[in-house]
Amino acid sequence: MTNTVLRTLATVGAVGAGVTGGVYFTFSSFVMTALRKLPGRDGLTAMQAINRAAPTPPFMTVLFGTAAVATGLVVVGARRWGQPEAWALVSGGALYLLSTAVTVAYHVPRNEALDRVDPSGSDAVARWTGYAAEWTNGNHLRTVSAIAGAALLTVAALEARH
Repeated sequence: MTNTVLRTLATVGAVGAGVTGGVYFTFSSFVMTALRKLPGRDGLTAMQAINRAAPTPPFMTVLFGTAAVATGLVVVGARRWGQPEAWALVSGGALYLLSTAVTVAYHVPRNEALDRVDPSGSDAVARWTGYAAEWTNGNHLRTVSAIAGAALLTVAALEARH
């Protein structure tokens, strides 16, 4: 693989990880706070609507397209171990993949469970409150890992210039 191709892929990975991390950051920094300030049933129904609207083709393309690029970059970095960019390729790709794994294994099942909650049910507010706290804590992890992955993939792109 030429350095030009590697720089391009690392840049694509960095941008994708940054975009995804930015979406997560938005939820950690103010969306969940705003939803938790609403009356419980309103916060619940708003989050249900957000979760239903989120899996659009553009977002899924960025989320999983970046995961595919990150996987490739981890492999390339491992094969090029000893080159200046290798550590950043492996670390940056792995951190982005961590954020994707947290999304798939932690957030998606919680979102699906929340979707089954009847907002008029007697336990709806309690379930929303528990969900919001757990979900937000998990979101902090995927936010930091995606953004750190973006930063390290940027470093890898810069290192691959030489």
